[in-house]
Amino acid sequence: MIDQYITRGCLKKPVESVEEGKFRYDYPGCNKLNVFDWLETIPDHDLAGNLVEVRFKNTRKGYYVNNADVPLVKGDVVAVEASPGHDVGIVSLTGNLVALQMKRYGVTNGNLKKVYRKAKPNDVEKWYQAIEKEPETIRMARQIVSNLRLEMKISDVEFQGDKTKATFYYISDERVDFRQLIKEYADTFRVRIEMKQIGARQEAGKVGGIGTCGRELCCASWMSSFISVSTSAARYQEVSLNPQKLAGQCGKLKCCLNYELKCYIEAQADFPDTSIPLETEQGKAYHNKTDVFRRIFWYSFGKDNENSTFIPLDVDVVKEIIRLNRQGILVKGLEASSGRQVGEPVINYQNAVGEDSINRFEEKRRKKKNKSGKIRNENRGNRENRENRESRENRENRESRENRENRESRENRESRENRGNRERQWKQEKQGKQENRGKQENKPEFAQRPKE
Repeated sequence: MIDQYITRGCLKKPVESVEEGKFRYDYPGCNKLNVFDWLETIPDHDLAGNLVEVRFKNTRKGYYVNNADVPLVKGDVVAVEASPGHDVGIVSLTGNLVALQMKRYGVTNGNLKKVYRKAKPNDVEKWYQAIEKEPETIRMARQIVSNLRLEMKISDVEFQGDKTKATFYYISDERVDFRQLIKEYADTFRVRIEMKQIGARQEAGKVGGIGTCGRELCCASWMSSFISVSTSAARYQEVSLNPQKLAGQCGKLKCCLNYELKCYIEAQADFPDTSIPLETEQGKAYHNKTDVFRRIFWYSFGKDNENSTFIPLDVDVVKEIIRLNRQGILVKGLEASSGRQVGEPVINYQNAVGEDSINRFEEKRRKKKNKSGKIRNENRGNRENRENRESRENRENRESRENRENRESRENRESRENRGNRERQWKQEKQGKQENRGKQENKPEFAQRPKE
């Protein structure tokens, strides 16, 4: 059950401290529930103020008032006010820094709940039982949803420290009528039920995973608040607008698109409009790509990028050309304005650490030279021979097909002619027989000569 404690920022169970009957978690780890106390070196800063930050499961934190003046330090397991009953959590921050955190998240001092006491052995025992009960509860809850055929997904569940209340986190694209679901949950788990809908980003933070960078998801490792991400962040950074590459495991735009956005915006503050073509004596040149931090624009003549040559121009040079064009002046050419010497190599990324190229498996086979020094490409010759052979076979097949069709048409024509001749001959023979029969009928009858 160690995973259930990791979701609360614990690498292992909180143990009983030196002070009898008090529990404290003294194993700080790198997780999103931790807060760096940069006022820790200031003497007695924890004694100033009575506000306390308490962490629970995943990203849930709460701010409480320590009216009982209980001496609390970071890592203490405490029992705090809940509705109803009480909840159990771990103190994550004390002192003046809590007020700054509350101001950051927009929490006011008006309706803050109270800290009851440091957790007693009985409180911690119930807390352990509630934590270890969560995996089986999630399995049964999902089975009930499947039986009711509801369009929703149960993402996580969290029991209150006194086991009197269970909060189910679900995700759904549509509004769900879960009145029957709550009745089923109440009869099955015998606790008070609360349903909370979360978004795709919050679900990814609860479930966790590995990102395309090979590291743990930011929302699951350290992010506790989410900022909206738009496609304009990708445009500012000259990133290809490919949804499959820009989307994270939650299906939304990656949160890391916002990390370097301010740097790109500041670097492009004085850049000219890239939609304006540069007019020269050779024609109009159009913008193709930008190297933001090297301040270089690439232009080409014509909108057909495949057959065009890219010419690098400095941002200041582009601004000067646009200013001249507005005055009706055409520059001679972009090569002369680029300020680069003919044959000067363009400095690109260099592999300084000796790493192999990621395209090493895609390199083509090297061409071999014969004794006369001419380049021989056997693959191309074989391909050409194969193509010639296929074309010759196709031509022969086509000719044989044409001959067969001609022969069949000639045979059909001859058969038709023979059939016509036979029919005419048959008609003539029939007509001749009829004429002969008529002559025999019209022949006069002679009296028989009497016998002597």
